[in-house]
Amino acid sequence: MSKISQQNSTPGVNGISVIHTQAQASGLQQVPQLVPAGPGGGGKAVAPSKQSKKSLSMDRNSDEYRQRRERNNMAVKKSRLKSKQKAQDTLQRVNQLKEENERLEAKIKLLTKELSVLKDLFLEHAHNLADNVQPISTENTTESDNAGQ
Repeated sequence: MSKISQQNSTPGVNGISVIHTQAQASGLQQVPQLVPAGPGGGGKAVAPSKQSKKSLSMDRNSDEYRQRRERNNMAVKKSRLKSKQKAQDTLQRVNQLKEENERLEAKIKLLTKELSVLKDLFLEHAHNLADNVQPISTENTTESDNAGQ
């Protein structure tokens, strides 16, 4: 662990103070810490690196600003096109699934009708078989059993 040998506090933006620490052992990188300047805290902490970028990017006449805006505009257009394409693909898939669902429902109706017809034919055939088969009478079996004794 390193020991802190010195602390410097510099006023920041929005009531935030930046405390710079220096390590006793050399070779450690200095890391700024953001702390509220007042007792109530208040304000939003902004890293110093972002503060400097904001002030540099405000020059709207610079070439760098124009290039960044152009790249950003192209990225936004690309993102919106991608989003539209995804929505269109999803809509197309929904329509395909609806059509497939309708086909399958029609097939279910057809197969249900076919099952009903086959079931009726089977039952009719079973009744015809039952009517054509003569039941074995109990009198014939008892008389033949008695005759053999």
